[in-house]
Amino acid sequence: MAVAGQSLESLAALKPAVAEAPKREKQVDAQGRAYATGKRKNAVARVWIKPGSGKILVNTRPVEVYFARPVLRMMIQQPFTTANRTGQFDVVCTVSGGGLSGQAGALRHGISKALTYFEPDLRTPLKKGGFMTRDSRVVERKKYGRKKARRSFQFSKR
Repeated sequence: MAVAGQSLESLAALKPAVAEAPKREKQVDAQGRAYATGKRKNAVARVWIKPGSGKILVNTRPVEVYFARPVLRMMIQQPFTTANRTGQFDVVCTVSGGGLSGQAGALRHGISKALTYFEPDLRTPLKKGGFMTRDSRVVERKKYGRKKARRSFQFSKR
């Protein structure tokens, strides 16, 4: 019995050491900006962030002009508030495709990704907040023989 216990201990010593996950590195361009692409529905946002005063430009216009609804502006600020970085980064982005709501969602996704490229330690709180996941829901296509994607024409017996 002692021999069996001793052989189990020797087997445990042979177990390979668990390799730690590689540390993520800061990904910044020559101007000190982090770049990321965010997507939502049919909207695509190309986002550049750099340290600054918290100014956000969307298609060369201030965010207050481009996104007039406060709900959309709040949605864009969510990654910064979650990471406690409000007013610390300037954002320059170009947005195309979709509507305003989809564009705001794409911008939020892009800002979150760019923040993780600039500060890799922010990945955990942003991922817990659900900002790192691309929302893949898109409009279903219309099928032939139907009024809309699923809605049929009204049935009449006579």
